[in-house]
Amino acid sequence: MGDGIETSVELAEAAILPRRHDAHADPDAAGGEDKPQAINAKPVAQKSPAEWAYERLILYIQNFEEQLDNEHEVAMGFTGGDAGVLRIEGMGFFDPDMITFYGSDSSGIKTQLVQHVSQLSVMLRALPKMANEEAPTRIGFRLAADLEKAGE
Repeated sequence: MGDGIETSVELAEAAILPRRHDAHADPDAAGGEDKPQAINAKPVAQKSPAEWAYERLILYIQNFEEQLDNEHEVAMGFTGGDAGVLRIEGMGFFDPDMITFYGSDSSGIKTQLVQHVSQLSVMLRALPKMANEEAPTRIGFRLAADLEKAGE
């Protein structure tokens, strides 16, 4: 590969392996190197935009949760409106192009966001864990386990 020429096998492999790059001022904040095996189970070209966005969001959520202390859990803020924050309790996709987030708002009211992948803009936030819970909910790891199970 040093000569810049790629074989057809290398080109085919590059087409199915996702790439990711993050840079942070704090070198300990980077994380996110471990990926659920199911994310590589199917070539990217065979995934719908919704499935591919769903899988990558799981990685971002997991990485964000790894940086939280035991008193906080992941939520998402809505951009462009007064809708507030949604504590992420579930996530899904509907092929070919819809992503949905399930959860509750800051008042504890059941909330669901359905969004087209072309409009996807997610701001992950840390919220204090629910007062009645001993440990914070780590949805990213549950989503990854579900993705692994679906890939088997």
